[in-house]
Amino acid sequence: MNFGQALEEVKAGRLISREGWNGKNMFVYYVSGGTFSTNRKPLTTILGENVVVNYRSHLDMKYADGSFGVWLASQSDILADDWIVV
Repeated sequence: MNFGQALEEVKAGRLISREGWNGKNMFVYYVSGGTFSTNRKPLTTILGENVVVNYRSHLDMKYADGSFGVWLASQSDILADDWIVV
């Protein structure tokens, strides 16, 4: 499927991936916005402890090495037609 279709799937709570990605078990997932209280550095150094932070919805990824992080689509990802639901 194309990126627009994949984006609708991920917003509906599904995991998405590309067949063309070289890494094994990589996928993208949707994180809905919310709040949390600061409890560790660097945010406690910047804002103080137990300060409520509002964060926006975004996409995260599970990377091939097992780590997780915020994900930003490249132009190649946006134009690809090899998106799948995991």
